[in-house]
Amino acid sequence: MPSTHHTTCNLCEAMCGLSITVEDNRVTSLRGDSEDSFSAGHICPKAFALRETYDDPSRLRKPMRRTTSGFVEMDWEEAFDEVARNLLHIRERDGRHAIGIYAGNPMVHNLHALLGYAGFTRALGTRNRFDANSQDANPRLLTSLLLYGENTTIPVPDVDRTSYMLMFGANPAASGGSLMTLGDVKNRLRGITERGGKLVLIDPRRSESAAWASEHHFIRPGADAALLLSILHVLCQEQRVRFAEIRKVAVGAERIESLVKDFPPAAVADATGIAAETIVRIAREFAAAPRAVAYGRVGTCQQEFGTVTNWLIDVLNLFTGNLDREGGSMFPSPAFDLGSVGRKVTGQSYARWRSRVRSLPEVAGNLPAAALAEEIDTAGPGQIRALVCMLGNPVMSVPNSVRLDRALGSLEFMVSLDYYINETSRHAHIILPGRHALERSHYDLVFHSLQVRNTAKYSLPVLQPAPDSRTDFDILYELSMRLGGLRTGLPLVDRALQLGHRVGLRITPEHILDLMLRTGRYGDRFLPGRHGLSLQKLKDAPHGVDLGPLRPCLSERIQTKDRMIQIAPQVLIDDVARVKTWLMQQKSSDRGLVLIGRRQLRTNNSWMHNCPSLVKGPDRSMLIMNPYDASAQGLQAGQRVQVDTRVGSITVTLAVSDEVMPGVVSLPHGFGHQQVQDTLPVAGSLKGANVNLITDDHFLDPLSGTASLNGVPVRVRSADS
Repeated sequence: MPSTHHTTCNLCEAMCGLSITVEDNRVTSLRGDSEDSFSAGHICPKAFALRETYDDPSRLRKPMRRTTSGFVEMDWEEAFDEVARNLLHIRERDGRHAIGIYAGNPMVHNLHALLGYAGFTRALGTRNRFDANSQDANPRLLTSLLLYGENTTIPVPDVDRTSYMLMFGANPAASGGSLMTLGDVKNRLRGITERGGKLVLIDPRRSESAAWASEHHFIRPGADAALLLSILHVLCQEQRVRFAEIRKVAVGAERIESLVKDFPPAAVADATGIAAETIVRIAREFAAAPRAVAYGRVGTCQQEFGTVTNWLIDVLNLFTGNLDREGGSMFPSPAFDLGSVGRKVTGQSYARWRSRVRSLPEVAGNLPAAALAEEIDTAGPGQIRALVCMLGNPVMSVPNSVRLDRALGSLEFMVSLDYYINETSRHAHIILPGRHALERSHYDLVFHSLQVRNTAKYSLPVLQPAPDSRTDFDILYELSMRLGGLRTGLPLVDRALQLGHRVGLRITPEHILDLMLRTGRYGDRFLPGRHGLSLQKLKDAPHGVDLGPLRPCLSERIQTKDRMIQIAPQVLIDDVARVKTWLMQQKSSDRGLVLIGRRQLRTNNSWMHNCPSLVKGPDRSMLIMNPYDASAQGLQAGQRVQVDTRVGSITVTLAVSDEVMPGVVSLPHGFGHQQVQDTLPVAGSLKGANVNLITDDHFLDPLSGTASLNGVPVRVRSADS
């Protein structure tokens, strides 16, 4: 008998609602949920990958042990015991920091992994924690920490009510938002111009989102900070900043007025690629708009001035009166406040400790992933001897990945939580596969905190899990108990976990979720008859609960000691000197070619390349070059070219297009699966190369340690020469 289930797609940040028909525990139909409180029926092609990955014969269903003849299945209890025995041995012999952890992007889409992770890291006790945020988000997280006192206090564009959106280095039409969770992206972007507003896109590539923009301007990679400083220069010079009002909520604004004096439009025009008169016009339009918002994403993070750029975006919103204002840059009010949990569990920190080899800073408890390889292959006290890789594939995503690939092969012990044997997990001694997304419950802890309209939605499992399967929470719970006990950092939850363990009662993610919902800003506080949220009320609303549009809430979101925005942190003020130096270098040097990445609707994640429906069609792995540059170097479309950098070389097919500006070439992340043709046959058959074989692990934003995956100097020549 067919049954219909309502759930949320968790393959990107858009949180699109799905209606799934199931018969005999198999998906027979998948479509957008027209009644979903947030996405209203919109889905993209990635949604169908949920069924494909579930049915994928390459997906692991049992724990795997690596042997000399390949991977073989093993029993769960045996796997848990072996992992714990090896980790305890290394910790006892070499100290707790001899064990490293890497947490990948898929973790943030997984309720069970997120709620088990904090306890597991506490049980291990290591400072050698690395995560994917240092590949694409740390500049934004660090900016929020420095300005607002909490790294998850991230303002998002009030897209549905803005009249002027200035977008830097973002491609929401392909990414589904990204630190701006919004379903039905294209209609929401189109809505800005349909109601008489304006969308201005600043990007080295005329991306898919440019189709919905009023205007698009090319910018040299890494030049966003200089452009923003110049826009602020115009605003201050023309006395368009209301400092008296800003002083009511922020400290240090006058320091920025002094700082931007050195960046008049004429001084930055050549280096940025944007004419001085255009800079002046955009500054004036933004200041004059009834409701305006500046927003930046991956392109503003994956560069050498990432933290300064993200800071200046917030400064621009504040200086024009558009921070915490309808139609401007606003803070969501989620039902499960991830920020309050973060303060208790991980703390809000920056540079409490640094990496052993290069002294790179931790951000919110994690070190930059660009330092992972050297922390493994550099001998000495504190050297990483064992690694736990959680739902990530750093060999495909970390710069200079050939070094990391070699380093992983040298580890004494490695365990991966993954349900594929991929470029990273092939090095693991044990692989522990969690349940598939369709087999587990779901609540978006992270993306409910980033959505452009407040909602809450819980989804039950769509398919019955296999009897001998485990969620990621189950896996982390079992390992934690063997390593010293599960402690989340939330006192009430920890007491419940310990008590439950003693009496044989398992505390589940649902118990934790219910507690946080009921004690949160919309909760019923466990009071009979009180109207408010609880897990049961979300279960009774399978399409989600609409909690209303974003509302001004600055006073309740700021967590600094004086409850004021620290708009001019000294560490950011000081880093502007690097921008000045960069400007001078641009005037005197031969710029050459630089590399940028690109997002694609079907291939946001490398692990989705084993889905036939998503990788069929034209080759999406090609290097795009501007016709001017191709002609200058005697290259033609379809030709095989060699791309060289300081750290390596790859060979790819060339595409010639004016969608990238002169001096810029573009290659997507995630391709190049030739190493795993046997275990990921669909992905392994694809063309393309791993771009991170040539990105540079020493080319970083020094404040956040984030890899500068955009703006990498490259040489391109015929592969036949």
